[in-house]
Amino acid sequence: MTAVRTVLGDIPPELLGVCDAHDHLFLSTPLLAGQELRSPHDARAELAAFRGLGGTAVAQWTPYGLGRRAADLPRLSEEAGVHVVAATGLHQGAHYDEATLDGLRGRLAEVFVAELTRGIGTSGVRAGFVKVAGDFHGIGAHTRWTMTAAAEAHHATGAPVAVHLELGTAALDVLDLLCGELGVPPHRVIIGHLNRSPDGVTHRQVAQQGAYLAFDGPSRTHHATDWRMPDAVRDLVEAGFGDRLLLGGDTTIPAARGVGGGPGMPYLLGRLRQRLVLAVGEEPVTRILTENPARAFGTQWR
Repeated sequence: MTAVRTVLGDIPPELLGVCDAHDHLFLSTPLLAGQELRSPHDARAELAAFRGLGGTAVAQWTPYGLGRRAADLPRLSEEAGVHVVAATGLHQGAHYDEATLDGLRGRLAEVFVAELTRGIGTSGVRAGFVKVAGDFHGIGAHTRWTMTAAAEAHHATGAPVAVHLELGTAALDVLDLLCGELGVPPHRVIIGHLNRSPDGVTHRQVAQQGAYLAFDGPSRTHHATDWRMPDAVRDLVEAGFGDRLLLGGDTTIPAARGVGGGPGMPYLLGRLRQRLVLAVGEEPVTRILTENPARAFGTQWR
């Protein structure tokens, strides 16, 4: 049976509903020192605001070692009435100290599989996908290590693999490695941040291969994201690739949350959804928010 693995257990994909396909309820990294997402109260408020606009699911892309607070996620999910899909995986090496990385040598895939099948730490909360990251215009040694482990975890469990692209670059290199060399089916791969590199040809190439394109971080106007997104979505829908698109907020610091004065998760279903409806119509946007994430995160778990 195909299922989406949420923090409260497996559910049929059709129950996922309106999904923010890339966001963060909790996140702590030395690259954003002093701007950590640590407050359960603020996470609850953000989920409630998202739910108030019709949102029913959030995929949290916070991976291993970056403050996921897995034990807090079931209660937040229950209280807000929002499905939460948690990540295992590993980010770029700059997010970790050497001791943490050294402790994972030789057992990274094992850690991913354990978090997907048994639970994260002692929380008992199972992850629903693997999150890894590419490099700026290339594939370095750390990326090859983490993606090889992600592919092993996929083959062992069926889990989807989601990829952070650095400024939207190296998408085709990532697919060559994950799908070409390591054998992950393209429809099990979610490419994040691709909209930050507004190259329509690459967008179509990724979609043609069968991977999902997560257009995320729509309020980050310092990236080529916000004002270009409707055009990019329209181009892909008109080319017949509307079924490969996902949308996410990618809230990474407190000031970006709605409770912190920023756009936060509500922006996705408020301003952005309105703009996309004007660009491509109601029906394609509804499918992008519901049917597409149900397929992207739903899998036949092994």
